[in-house]
Amino acid sequence: MNFRIADTFTDSLSKLTCEEQKAVKITAFDMQLNPANPGFSFHKLDKAKDKNFWSVRVNSDIRLTVHKTSGGLLLCYVDNLIGN
Repeated sequence: MNFRIADTFTDSLSKLTCEEQKAVKITAFDMQLNPANPGFSFHKLDKAKDKNFWSVRVNSDIRLTVHKTSGGLLLCYVDNLIGN
């Protein structure tokens, strides 16, 4: 499985606090090792035109947006739900 990181992900990651970035990086590393782990709580983004976009929980406040296909996973964006 290909594991890729988009520029939009790294740009959005840089806007988070150091502690938030640490949590995201741990989740991203764990996803790279085992993307099928049920602890990631993948939720399909129903309103996306491309049905391969999913939201993944990092913690209670932070979500990753990923593009998931049978051949790979692309980290697209990350944000804090309650804002900075």
